[in-house]
Amino acid sequence: MSDAAVTVYHNPACGTSRKTLELLRDRGVEPAVVEYLKQGWTRPQLEDILARMNASAHDILRVRGTRAEELGLTDPATPQDTLLAAMVEDPALVNRPIVVTPRGAALCRPQDRVLDLL
Repeated sequence: MSDAAVTVYHNPACGTSRKTLELLRDRGVEPAVVEYLKQGWTRPQLEDILARMNASAHDILRVRGTRAEELGLTDPATPQDTLLAAMVEDPALVNRPIVVTPRGAALCRPQDRVLDLL
C-alpha cells in the first residue's frame, strides 16, 4: 500500500490520534495527515468517509469535550442531515482519529484498529 493511499484525520492534541499516527509510522507508512480542526469538513467528505465505514454520523459523533449534548445531537433520533450539518459547522463534533486506506475507513479508537486497514 502506498503512503499516499493512507489519510489520517488527526487532532495533534489527542493522545489516541498521536498513537495511531505513530503506529502507522512504525509500520513504515507515512500517511497524509489532515488536521481537521484547522481544515474543517465538507458534507461530501463526511458522507464518503461514512460510506467507506458503513457507518452513520451517530457512529463518529464526539460528545466528550464538545457541545453535542447542548445542541441535542446525542438523541438517537437526531437525523443524519442534522448531525452532518453540525459537524461541518463545528469540526470538533467528529471523533478522531479517522483513518482512510484503500481497504476502508475506521474510527481508530482504540488505535490498534488501524491495523485492520493495512
